[in-house]
Amino acid sequence: MSRILAKTGAVLLIAACGIGGGVAQAGDLSCDMSFTLKGWSILYKTAKGHGTVTCSDGSSMKVHISSTGGGLTVGKTTIDDGKGEFTGVKNIHDVLGGYATGSAHAAAVKAGDAEVLTKGEVSLAISGTGRGWDIGVDLGDFRITEAKSKVAAAPAAAAPVKQ
Repeated sequence: MSRILAKTGAVLLIAACGIGGGVAQAGDLSCDMSFTLKGWSILYKTAKGHGTVTCSDGSSMKVHISSTGGGLTVGKTTIDDGKGEFTGVKNIHDVLGGYATGSAHAAAVKAGDAEVLTKGEVSLAISGTGRGWDIGVDLGDFRITEAKSKVAAAPAAAAPVKQ
């Protein structure tokens, strides 16, 4: 009986301290990402896309996504309606950077995929449905960078005409 109480107490202490992966802590933001991604692989794997990150504090950011890696892989895929959910975020800029990836996959025509990626304290669970085909095993990097808005330059004033 005392062992059960000791184990229960230890579990409650760990939960109260927020020790353990994926546990939301006070002050953490809830952030989601919607994205599209297109890529190919022949031993080397690459994909590029874009998306929007939106957080519970009302902040949002347009982002570029790139994924590179290598392994025994071949294919061509597109994800049109990807979804991501971040944990461990204190500020929207915490989502930026590189996440480690590793996967084994085999898909044809329409397929669904889900992965959990990590970058220190921040984790990202992504899912999506796509089209294309691929097969293989790979390791790589999933990188999120802020999309810089292109500001159109104001038209130059016409030079005065000399007469």
